[in-house]
Amino acid sequence: MPAPTPLVSIVTPAYNEEEHLHECIDSVLSQTYSNWEYTIVNNSSKDGTKAIAEKYAAKDSRIRVITNSTTIPAIQNFNFALGQISSASKYCKMVLADDWMFPECIERMVAVMEEHPTAGVVGAYGLKHRWVLWAGMPYPDNFVSGRKICQERLLGGPYIFGSQSSVLYRSDLVRSHNPFFHEANIHADSEACMKLLRDSDFGFVHQVLTFSRDDRPNSLLQASRQLNTNAAAFLYELVTYGPYYLSSEEYADAMKRTVEGYYEFLGTSFLQRRNRKFWDFHKKELKDAGIEFKYSAVARALVRMYRREFRRIRKRSYWGVVPQG
Repeated sequence: MPAPTPLVSIVTPAYNEEEHLHECIDSVLSQTYSNWEYTIVNNSSKDGTKAIAEKYAAKDSRIRVITNSTTIPAIQNFNFALGQISSASKYCKMVLADDWMFPECIERMVAVMEEHPTAGVVGAYGLKHRWVLWAGMPYPDNFVSGRKICQERLLGGPYIFGSQSSVLYRSDLVRSHNPFFHEANIHADSEACMKLLRDSDFGFVHQVLTFSRDDRPNSLLQASRQLNTNAAAFLYELVTYGPYYLSSEEYADAMKRTVEGYYEFLGTSFLQRRNRKFWDFHKKELKDAGIEFKYSAVARALVRMYRREFRRIRKRSYWGVVPQG
């Protein structure tokens, strides 16, 4: 008799997602793994999201719908959704309402979790439009210590943690962190992995298992790109988790490189004449990291960039004549 499969709690926080919610729910129903429960949290949507979710729930007892009385911020709703997972679930999976899973997603991820009991997070490749994301885990390795993968990330290695939709979490770890996502951090999904991997390890499936859409108006990703929050997010994670994952020498070197790189990014932004909102955001992020913002540092970064580019040009040519051979 085959061993029983562990229960997986799936959650989808949704706000005004009538255009894509059908596809998201259908992807859950099409999973080759069948022992799941599914909670859709309607964040007081103004469109047909609630009606669509309730139509599916009426046909499948594993699906339930919860509707917030008022609309709350997106990451707060993510936390509320994760708070609905069953106490009996061993693993949990978030799928954002405009994303979807390939049929083998949960089966393949659970298999890695079961193979490696110390794993707290399992990721995989994801597809966004025509691009495959989150490469960097050596094939065929499907497991690495949490400390090692976070150390490599903070030292400039590839980002393979994915997004909220692309990973599977161990439910006991989710239940032990309340709130699970840092609600003031637009990159809360990345920080969640850094936090969980202090006490667990990381698994990976070498297969495209999720699909994410291009940017949507008013989405967290669009807001992130308008301000270019990646630089600030990496600095925050380095300051917050670097002392745990890195040696004192590694941390000092990483901080030096990161701050210099941050100011070079700000130097380019100065030439691009970015708006007041942009500068206010990055000044605050630097201050929160314990770094004083200085326009003189922006100017020095521009000089470094100019000199580096000048040396590159001189290496290629001498007074406009490209060296032969």
